[in-house]
Amino acid sequence: MRTRDTNKEELVKKKAIEMLVKYGIEGFGMNRLAKESGVSVATLYIYYSDKEDLIKKIGTEIGQTFFSEMVKDFSPTMSFKEGLRKQWENRARFALKNPLKVACWEALSHSSYRDDILEESLANFKKTMWSFIENALEKKELLPISIEVFWSVAYGPLYALLRFENEGKSFGDTPFKLTKEKMDEAFELVIKALTP
Repeated sequence: MRTRDTNKEELVKKKAIEMLVKYGIEGFGMNRLAKESGVSVATLYIYYSDKEDLIKKIGTEIGQTFFSEMVKDFSPTMSFKEGLRKQWENRARFALKNPLKVACWEALSHSSYRDDILEESLANFKKTMWSFIENALEKKELLPISIEVFWSVAYGPLYALLRFENEGKSFGDTPFKLTKEKMDEAFELVIKALTP
C-alpha cells in the first residue's frame, strides 16, 4: 500500500481549490486534478475515496479554518460593538489573506455540498455567535431582528467591500482599494442600523 506524502497532499488541495474556483464543480475532475498537480490518479485515491469525498473534505477544512479564525480574540461576552468589530477584522483578514479559499468556500456553500460542509464546519461557531447575539439582546445593545436581517446588515457591507477589493474596482470600473477609513465608515453605519 502506498503511503501519504503530506507535501503532495497539500499540493493536491491547493490545485483542487484553484480548479474549483476556475472551472466550477461541473468542470472539476479527478483526472484533470491529477494532471494539474503532477501526480497520478492513483495518488489522489490515497487521499480521497472519490471526487465527492475530495470536495467535501476540502470544503469542510476551509470552513473549519475560516470559522476558527472568526473567533480569534473574540468572546461572546464582548460588547456588541466591540464583538462585531472583532468579527469584521477577523473576516477581512482571512478574506484578504486567502482569496482563493474564500471563493472556493462561496462556490461550495452555494452548491449541493452545502449541508455536508456547513454541518461539519459551523457547529462550535454557531454556538459562540448565538451566545454573542443573545448577550447583546439581553444588554439591549442590539435591536431585536431576525437572524437573516441581522446577518445581511451586519456582514453584507463588509463582504461587498471585500469583493470590490478583490476585483480591484467598484462600480463603473472605478479603481478601488479597501482602506481602514472605508471599512470604519461602513462599520459605523452598520452599528447605527443595528443598535437601539
